[in-house]
Amino acid sequence: MIGLQILQRRRAVSLSLAQQFKTVPVANVSDCMSRMTASGARLKPMHGGGYMAGPALTVKARPGDNLMVHKALEMAVPGDVIVVDAGGELSNAIVGDIMVGWAVKLGLGGFVINGAIRDAGPLRAGSLPVYAAGVTHRGPYKDGPGEINVPISIDGMVIHPGDLMIGDEDGTLCVPYDDVEALLAAGINKSALEAKMVASMADGTYDSSWVDATLKRIGCTIHA
Repeated sequence: MIGLQILQRRRAVSLSLAQQFKTVPVANVSDCMSRMTASGARLKPMHGGGYMAGPALTVKARPGDNLMVHKALEMAVPGDVIVVDAGGELSNAIVGDIMVGWAVKLGLGGFVINGAIRDAGPLRAGSLPVYAAGVTHRGPYKDGPGEINVPISIDGMVIHPGDLMIGDEDGTLCVPYDDVEALLAAGINKSALEAKMVASMADGTYDSSWVDATLKRIGCTIHA
């Protein structure tokens, strides 16, 4: 039944491939995706720091309800990132320190919650990546409905089960399953180009002529 179903994930990006993204800033991967995809500025890191990279196990939850998130924890395998579309509602927390602690025990890769968390202090003291839209002390309901391993969307970013979820201090990003290898190579190349740019600024050889060239192209008048 649509709205109340649990599916099995048919494919997932490998952990070995996912881990290679840990050397590439999320911003650089985003640039290589034409800066058109993002989970939005509302989703912020709630943990103590560290890169997140792992296959998505998706959950579509009724706002304020985490029944299906509990079931997802039972289904998850080490390295999985549980990605929850809870409608962005902040009245009730979807996860707290008990569920996050269990995820650590299971060896999971993190949580992305389009909704709220609670127990912010323990989560910030921990290292498991947790991204959420806000914090509230009010706990969740556990009645459903909801769905597991269906396509979900967070602020226009579509996540399919098994896609790669990455995250750092700048936020989170979904890398589509079929594009993971190409975007890894592109992200590494982007990082190398930025390193060269920084080096040229340090040694005084940086070429900023593109700025005036762009202004000329767009017809900007520069007064003396």
